[in-house]
Amino acid sequence: MKIEGKLFAWGCAFYLLIALVYGVWSKDETGIVLLIFTGGLAFLIAFFVLHTSKKVYPRPEDMKDALQEDADIDYGFYSPHSWWPLPVAACAALVAFGFVYAAWIVVAGAALLILSLIGFVFEYYRGDYSH
Repeated sequence: MKIEGKLFAWGCAFYLLIALVYGVWSKDETGIVLLIFTGGLAFLIAFFVLHTSKKVYPRPEDMKDALQEDADIDYGFYSPHSWWPLPVAACAALVAFGFVYAAWIVVAGAALLILSLIGFVFEYYRGDYSH
């Protein structure tokens, strides 16, 4: 976790430096505030991750002498042949499109999204790949 914490700490420093440079050149208060808030959020994450890394056991990614066998073997099951993420993403885009243009598109997109999520969740309960 130390690598991630250092990454966010460097991000915090970068955003605050960019806020300073942007403030000198542009005189735009909104952009300065947003960049400072972005640096503050990066600082919060960096502080939490670095503080937590002191309390938990070191991961293989944090040890210099770690071997490949030290890593966790089980990453979960991901379906390599599934087409269901495509309709789920399309229906989610339809819902977002509906928020912009019309409420009836949101309703239709949400109904289709529910149907596609049901298909995605229960894909291994029927057909060639059923349990």
